[in-house]
Parts: sequence; structure tokens; C-alpha cells
Amino acid sequence: MLSRTFILFLLTGGIAAAVNWSSRILYNFWMPFSYAIVAAYLTGMITAFFLAKIFVFADSTQSVGRSAVIFTAVNIAAVFQTWAVSVFLAYHVLPALGEISHAKEIAHLCGVAVPVFTSYIGHKKYSFR
Repeated sequence: MLSRTFILFLLTGGIAAAVNWSSRILYNFWMPFSYAIVAAYLTGMITAFFLAKIFVFADSTQSVGRSAVIFTAVNIAAVFQTWAVSVFLAYHVLPALGEISHAKEIAHLCGVAVPVFTSYIGHKKYSFR
């Protein structure tokens, strides 16, 4: 059912997501939540690019420069998805459910998970073809 490529994408993406999520907590010491989400996404995106290029799509015939440009374009949509879900959950949904401990962390974790499938398709078909 699940291809080896997709499983490797999930594993390397999981590492990049952990970098994204944990760096947002650090960035939040110096900037507001909304900005920290975007800064963390960029940190995770750089991590994801190198891990995907080395471990998932190593047989890609596309140049690294071209892959990086297309990878960035695919991630522009993904960062919007991550930001929108994170902010919506943190400021609207979770507060409506009552006082929830670590609401921003929960919201951001959900936001990071949302673009998994759209990113995989974009990277497989365009970034690393």
C-alpha cells in the first residue's frame, strides 16, 4: 500500500517537522507566535530539503538549484496551510474548548501535520522528478 519512497518521505519529513515544531518554541522567545511559525517553517524546510534530496529522492536527475527553487514554491503553499491551521486552532478553536494547557504547541503540531500529503505529491512530481 505505502511505497518505500512515501515511507522515507514520512520519516525524513517527521525529522524536519520535529525541527520545525521545536524551533518555533525557541523563536517564540524573540518574536510573536505568528512570526515564529513562519521562521520555524523555514528552518524545517531547509532541513526537509536536504533530507529529501539525500534519502528520499536521491535518484532525481534534476539539478539541486532547480530542485531547490521548485521545493520552495511547493512549500509556499504548505507554509500557508501550516500558518492558517496553527493560528485558527490557537486563537479560535482551542480557546472555545476552554483553557487548554499548551494550546499553541498543540495548534502548531496540527498545523505542521496538515501539508504532509500535498507536499509529498508536489515534491515527487515537481521538486525531485
